[in-house]
Amino acid sequence: MQYGVLGAALVYGLYRMASVAAYAHVLRIDNINVAGTERLSRGEVMSLLNGMRGESILWTNLDAWRRNLMTSPWVVDASLRRSLPATIDVVVTERQPMGIGRINGDMYLVDATGMVIDQYGPQYADLDLPIVDGLSPRHAKNGSAPETMIDPTRADLAARVISALRTKPAVAKRLSQVDVADVHNAAVILTGEPAVIQIGEDQFLARIESYLELASAVHERVTDIDYVDLRFDDRIYVRPTKSGQDAMLKLARVERAKAAVTVRAAKRGRGADQKR
Repeated sequence: MQYGVLGAALVYGLYRMASVAAYAHVLRIDNINVAGTERLSRGEVMSLLNGMRGESILWTNLDAWRRNLMTSPWVVDASLRRSLPATIDVVVTERQPMGIGRINGDMYLVDATGMVIDQYGPQYADLDLPIVDGLSPRHAKNGSAPETMIDPTRADLAARVISALRTKPAVAKRLSQVDVADVHNAAVILTGEPAVIQIGEDQFLARIESYLELASAVHERVTDIDYVDLRFDDRIYVRPTKSGQDAMLKLARVERAKAAVTVRAAKRGRGADQKR
């Protein structure tokens, strides 16, 4: 009787072990679904998750795998979820580049926080982004890593300018360059507008739109403009280029000469009248 009980227990134990082994095999990660990527390829994501497939879906450390994903400069956030019996669902949130930062003579995609995402190259030619100058703090030295060459305050100013102009696509489409070297006075260059336009640190869109309404009249008065200062709400300051200053000076001399001739002619006319 005892041998019969022991035999039954042994058979049941072997059955349970086989069942657990079979079930454990079923619960091995076999599928990894990736969503949310636009710039990152699936291959790049899978390289960061190398080794996950084949692990137990119950015991794999999803937090550790998330940290792996966050090492990519493109990834601003990521979430991983178990989907029994053998699938992990991965959702990636990518960084959005705000512009092409010019740093130490090289070009980089940067986001609104000043994070360097990647070096700009032909693979990003489809991105319609302005060039951003002046991102480096004044004490930064050449040879520093790109991510240490960006001042968050300057990056924030550039992001606010770009974001404000994006509310009017017609204006945003003309934005060619942003310079934030002066943290209290952003400057922009618009396509088709050779002058540097200084717009301060607020009211960016309103100031640019007001200038565009008057641009033709301004260019009629000053043909070669160095920069336009829009920081003063009730007036526009225009600085001509050196050649423009010379042209204006020459024009002023011509006008003064014409006026002098007119005065002399008038005097001669009055003298003739007096003789008569």
